[in-house]
Amino acid sequence: MDLGPLTVHRVGFGAMQLPGPGVMGPPRDREEALAVLRRAVELGVDHVDTAQFYGPAVANELIREALHPYAEELVLVSKVGATRDEDGGWPPAQRPEQLRAAVEDNLRTLGAERLGAVNLRLPDAAHPLPPDQQVPLAEQLGEMVALREEGKIAGVGISTASLAQVEQAIAEADVVCVQNAYSLLDRSDEDVLELCGRAGVAYVPYFPLGSAFPGLPKVTEDPTVLTVAERLGATPAQVGLAWLLAHADHVALIPGTSRRAHLEQNFAVRDVVLSADDVAELEGATR
Repeated sequence: MDLGPLTVHRVGFGAMQLPGPGVMGPPRDREEALAVLRRAVELGVDHVDTAQFYGPAVANELIREALHPYAEELVLVSKVGATRDEDGGWPPAQRPEQLRAAVEDNLRTLGAERLGAVNLRLPDAAHPLPPDQQVPLAEQLGEMVALREEGKIAGVGISTASLAQVEQAIAEADVVCVQNAYSLLDRSDEDVLELCGRAGVAYVPYFPLGSAFPGLPKVTEDPTVLTVAERLGATPAQVGLAWLLAHADHVALIPGTSRRAHLEQNFAVRDVVLSADDVAELEGATR
């Protein structure tokens, strides 16, 4: 599928789970983390999603150690708009000069000359920005476009964005991808998904198997998903991911893990074929 001027497979790899607990510090098993990255590429991954604030710097350093020098077809995608503090928090870094510094930090840590795409991660509504971080979206997009024109990134993306923000990003920055929360159990972002389809923009869902937070719905625990998985001889996670691939052909997945066995299970989703009846059963059960 297209990611702006680049082409990637629909199933990539997300590096967020490679650092230690809370996405902070070194991995529990460094050799296993490196092996996961190398095995992902062996399985055909050509799209790796990361961020300088994963660790911080830990995910990028692991990617560099495992995969550098990078294959020509490997597309590295990062995101900017936040940083980390000593308590493991995610302070915003939304000003244009901070976005630029973050892109340059990613390039340096990864040892890359250019990133395939960089997502501007906007704050969610539950975390209002302090006054010094309240920047017009047009200014942020302008800085991202400047970085693209300088050849530091091939494409601009946007994340955690409303329909209006995505419309603005398409108009002002010709974005190539959108990363928003979306899954079989949470289709509240359907209007953005449909807009991306009309505009030829890749849609990359995060939380593709439901909420990562305790007590909230998880696709892998849904009774209908469990029923379909048993019938197909697949895992519930594979069914949830396969539904996303079947739901819209501009969806790209970036499942992440820190274990090779789980990685291979995730990538077997490419062999899971849902029938029209399977899809209808899944969708009907969650309405």
